[in-house]
Amino acid sequence: MSRTNNVQLSALLMKMYSNSGEAIFFFDSNGKVLSMNKAAEDIVSEDVYTRMMQGSTDAICLTCKGFTSSEEKQTCVSCYMSDPDKDVGSFQVYFETEGRGIIPYSGSIQTIDTEMGIRAFMLRDLTVQYKTQEELNQKQLMKQVIKAQENERKRISRELHDGVAQEMLSSLVDLRVLKYMDVEKDVLKKVEQTEGTLMRLLDDIRHLSVELRPATLDDLGLEAAFRTHFKWLEKNYGFVVVFHPELQSKRYEGEIETVVYRICQEAVFNALKYADVDEAVVRLYEEDNFLRLIVADEGKGFQIDNTTPQGTGLGVHGMKERTELVDGSITIRSEIGKGTVVLLDVPIREGGEGL
Repeated sequence: MSRTNNVQLSALLMKMYSNSGEAIFFFDSNGKVLSMNKAAEDIVSEDVYTRMMQGSTDAICLTCKGFTSSEEKQTCVSCYMSDPDKDVGSFQVYFETEGRGIIPYSGSIQTIDTEMGIRAFMLRDLTVQYKTQEELNQKQLMKQVIKAQENERKRISRELHDGVAQEMLSSLVDLRVLKYMDVEKDVLKKVEQTEGTLMRLLDDIRHLSVELRPATLDDLGLEAAFRTHFKWLEKNYGFVVVFHPELQSKRYEGEIETVVYRICQEAVFNALKYADVDEAVVRLYEEDNFLRLIVADEGKGFQIDNTTPQGTGLGVHGMKERTELVDGSITIRSEIGKGTVVLLDVPIREGGEGL
């Protein structure tokens, strides 16, 4: 370590004081401001600055909105300035800043001259850290909400499939037995009508079970789930999905498979309902450690800035939220009269707990 003489050290300290992004105040033992750097001046209003320079010992109170204690988020009880003999290494404090409103800071007070009772009060802006933490918390909360939704979908789907559908199937068997009994033609006709109604209802329940959470997604993966869903769309709506899977039935983390399935489901359903076309193209493949999904149609298109939820309720905003859960990226390209393309890229992760 190189040695620095007192003159050089003083010059370096003055440069740090002048150029530091942290606000630095010097107080005497009575709480009077002796000096403040440029960053500190930028915080306080002109009126507070004037009072500080005039020697007002409570001028700091005009801009301080309290610090965080173990009991309250913002309080003035046992103020950090109240004990001139006490150093406080780190605490959170709020200041009413000039032009920026109330800002959270990390503060510290250190005595730098015991004889004179001079203390240095330093503030570091926590706005960026707070924003980062808030975004992280929102992402974690959204992940938990979607996970809870998928688990509930799975539970209801199994209830429908294993409970309601099985009971209805049993009722159908009982009705069919009546057809072989000695009954009048009118009764037999009514039995056949009821049988048809129950068959249609059974199909609806099975479809609802699959829509809530397809068992093939959990058991066999994306490719199988997509094939089943696309066949159902063609059978019931005449809507053809030209599917190009390039995964060789490879499996991925449950969370990734769920996000990719839901986004594809939404994109295809939107093409079916809004694009005014009879066909869409879906490609699913791996490239450069990304799982990539492309859903394209040559339909009416739409204005990208119109984010009103459509389809199954995800909408453009919902698609983006789900994409963020797996650290992916989604691009939606569309023009009126020129169709729509949805491109989803998800980084492939090893292991991890799925939704």
